[in-house]
Amino acid sequence: MAKRGEKRALRGRAGRMQGGRGSGRASQGYVRLWGRHAVEAALKNPERRHRKLWATREGIESLDGELPADFPLEYADVQDLARLVARDAPHQGLVLECEPLEDLHLDEVLDGDPARPLVVLDQVTDPHNVGAILRSAAAFNACAVVTQDRHAPPESGVVAKSASGALEVVPWVRVVNLSRALEEAAEAGYWRIGLAGETEATLAQVLPSGPVALVLGAEGEGLRSNVAAHCDALARLPISNQMESLNVSNAAAIALYAVASREID
Repeated sequence: MAKRGEKRALRGRAGRMQGGRGSGRASQGYVRLWGRHAVEAALKNPERRHRKLWATREGIESLDGELPADFPLEYADVQDLARLVARDAPHQGLVLECEPLEDLHLDEVLDGDPARPLVVLDQVTDPHNVGAILRSAAAFNACAVVTQDRHAPPESGVVAKSASGALEVVPWVRVVNLSRALEEAAEAGYWRIGLAGETEATLAQVLPSGPVALVLGAEGEGLRSNVAAHCDALARLPISNQMESLNVSNAAAIALYAVASREID
């Protein structure tokens, strides 16, 4: 996709839908993204390798920026696009099939900037929650989101749609061992804070002025004991007694705001 602000003529090839019609699944080795924000961000991401874009003419017109002349584009109607995605997925006239983003190592993203927190997710498996957390991470300039590879959703259209473009701009690091990743973060100078509703201290009370790693567990189960043991402090959000807990993506957004609002030496 052309850089933001550059305008080139839209061109594409009309034709019959091919490749996965009726299955709702991507070709082997590819992921399928849908919705304007997710597709537009992927098209603008120079790290993406694209296979094909299926779109309505209205969907193409909604994009900010325009496609190169040789981009593999196939026009389709709304009903055909619906067969390429998950049931009832809001594709907004755009479905993009592309390669997954390349894997990242944790040491590539630990920049030690106090203004850029690290977000660590312990067995958060709902793709909607992971996508929403990526979106908040982008909004509050987090340096990365870290998940365990066996207990987190894969890169997918659901994650990308919930992230509203953030999947393309926030590094997502998958690690084998979350406790080891927390040790590595500590070695890089990050103060590791696990969010746990049963603790006395609030997040504001334990926030340092230096680099912070926010560690959040799955709803219900919370942080696993070994992960909590690798945190420097446990803290809670000061919510009303009328509610037992918050959705993990809401908790992440509030915690990221708290980090962004503190005073940094």
